[in-house]
Amino acid sequence: MIHTEVKNQIADSVQSTKNAIFAIGGAEDKVHGKEILQTFFQRSGGTDALIGIVPCASREPSLIGERYYRLFSDMGAKEIKVLDVRDRSRADDSAYRDFVEDCTGIFLTGGDQLRLCGLLADTSLMNRIVEKAQKREISLAGTSAGAAVMGHHMISGGSSAESPNRSLVDMATGLNIIPGVLVDQHFYNRNRLARLLSAISGHPDLLGIGIDEDTCAVFENDGMIRVIGKGTVTILDLRDMTYSNQAQAKGSEPLSMHNLRLHILGYGDRYDLHQHLPVH
Repeated sequence: MIHTEVKNQIADSVQSTKNAIFAIGGAEDKVHGKEILQTFFQRSGGTDALIGIVPCASREPSLIGERYYRLFSDMGAKEIKVLDVRDRSRADDSAYRDFVEDCTGIFLTGGDQLRLCGLLADTSLMNRIVEKAQKREISLAGTSAGAAVMGHHMISGGSSAESPNRSLVDMATGLNIIPGVLVDQHFYNRNRLARLLSAISGHPDLLGIGIDEDTCAVFENDGMIRVIGKGTVTILDLRDMTYSNQAQAKGSEPLSMHNLRLHILGYGDRYDLHQHLPVH
């Protein structure tokens, strides 16, 4: 029999070659160990990686695109292309579409999630990226605004430091990269638990996922979420909720929600999306 430690090493080696979807809470380390970016780079093929950078959530796409270009270039990626879409017509650029057909990884930068969706939602370019990511033909990462767009429903803005209430959060339509989830980012760093509770109260069928800065929820192909980075991932599960006044509450009136399930996942923890259970 193979020793358990050796088995784990083999499993980790196999895992590191698989494509995945990376939801990053923002402010990921770009200077020291760069663990999250390095993991995305390796899962995109390492030195054989062909990485597309999508910076259009930013109001300074050239600057942010160049920064990630240098980061992945220094890691040794085989080819990198900045897909600088500044109006929706550029999403039909044949050079961009051809690159997406061949690429092994796509990275969505931070900025404004409404801007990102306004430029790319329902374009042939983004539809193809989403299709390839869902089939795990590529690895796809989104940081900050790039993580917020992961679900069909998206938090587009709001406040913090209040009791959960309907006026606390603004909602919009995301890119539906990961159906069934509602993602918030910069989570405990910006005190956004009440915001996510407010958002998820209107969509109790979805799984709320709050991701801290320099932290990543890695969605594996086997239905597991794996946590890497320095912070935590908060999971809100309302499937067994017994009562909510969400339908009756107005404006800033506090929301009542009974029998919620909340999980705080740290480094190396996993969450089984099929069983709805955390795994240490």
